Amino acid sequence: MAYHQGRLIDHIHLRVADFGRARDFYSTVLDALGRDECVGRGRDWLECDELYIDEVAPGERPSLLHLCFQAADRDMVDRFHRAALANGGRDNGEPGPRDYHPGYYAAFVLDPDGNNIEAKCDERITRRSADSIEIET
Repeated sequence: MAYHQGRLIDHIHLRVADFGRARDFYSTVLDALGRDECVGRGRDWLECDELYIDEVAPGERPSLLHLCFQAADRDMVDRFHRAALANGGRDNGEPGPRDYHPGYYAAFVLDPDGNNIEAKCDERITRRSADSIEIET
């Protein structure tokens, strides 16, 4: 079996029914998470880090998935939840501890297309060695 170094996830692609509504929703929740740096924008597409969003063609169905964003602390999870609800999201689990493991604090919302979007902080991790890892070839 070949081993490939690098990120496990290269990108996440959401196909949405209403791009304007999705753009406003994701721009706001990413801002609440301190991740408002989008690398590209077009009339019907948006790219932020490894997240790519575009609009489906007429007659196509949007994609549905579970997506979890990392948050630095509980306050950031709470801000994410408030921002999502204020911008077209629907509550799918208010902020709070989860019994998945000790220190798991999360909130869940459904985005305007019904995707289950989570923000979580893992309180077991008190210090990260780096904000991110970049591999150059």
